Amino acid sequence: MPEQLRHAILGVGGVGGLIGGSLARCGFPVTLVVRPEVIERYPRHLQLESPFGKCEADFAVLAEVPPVDFLWLAVKATQLDEALTSITHPESVKAIVPLLNGIDHVAVLRSKFGNEKIIPATFAGETERVAPGHIIHRSPFARLNVSSAGRLLLEGPLGQLQQFGFQCQFIDHEPTLMWSKLAFLAPFALTSTAADKTSDEFLSDPHWRDMGLSCIRETCAVAVAEGAKLNADTVIAGALQMGKFRMRSSMQKDVEQGKPPELDAIAGPILRGARRHGIAVPATEKLVEAVEQRAGLSPSAVR
Repeated sequence: MPEQLRHAILGVGGVGGLIGGSLARCGFPVTLVVRPEVIERYPRHLQLESPFGKCEADFAVLAEVPPVDFLWLAVKATQLDEALTSITHPESVKAIVPLLNGIDHVAVLRSKFGNEKIIPATFAGETERVAPGHIIHRSPFARLNVSSAGRLLLEGPLGQLQQFGFQCQFIDHEPTLMWSKLAFLAPFALTSTAADKTSDEFLSDPHWRDMGLSCIRETCAVAVAEGAKLNADTVIAGALQMGKFRMRSSMQKDVEQGKPPELDAIAGPILRGARRHGIAVPATEKLVEAVEQRAGLSPSAVR
């Protein structure tokens, strides 16, 4: 049995549910934190279906974050402010590991809880909550990259997740950690949503493939200007490889379901960074406009 480090999941969607179910499968005590209005009817039993294996476990379900060693923050960026109200006693949380899409949330969390408590991390993979307490991990991989600032605290839990099937890595350079995900996520999310196609479908379409790959190059240019160590050709090679898995982005699913997409969190850092550094990003701008039209958003939603 692993050391009994206590974990809580705030945001029990696809990513949070996968992390929570996997940690429970590894033997860690896990608490799910949900909105007060749903706590009475929220299931205490979580079912996880994954290429790594199935997991069913009972969980404590609370409306406030209890004293824990690790709080895994996996809410949508659009829900962050509301979710943080459940952290009523931040002094009782040893470390917060945010897994939100985008970059700007890290500074927000540090301003609220202090630098030492926040351990930036990123997740890559397709996973979905199909019903409360029922998580389906669809991609054949789950990649969890974490800032090296958390190595001493998280080496044990990440080692257990690797045994379950995760690919885990500590990254020394924070801008590279955060922009490495965004350089893949933003083009994938924007293109899949604008085209309303799965990854393999838009990569097979010359127009959308060119738009997506151009967006990668533009994002990498902004990332490098922001201090990240990225190579556009390397990111493109990885994106083409991952694109073979026929994935759909969470932004695409949100638009289909009439939910607000994380457009500002995902595209905002690219557009704002491009303005700061005088970098042209025409493909990214066109994709954002197409997503705004599909989602019925104001053209000024991400500017």
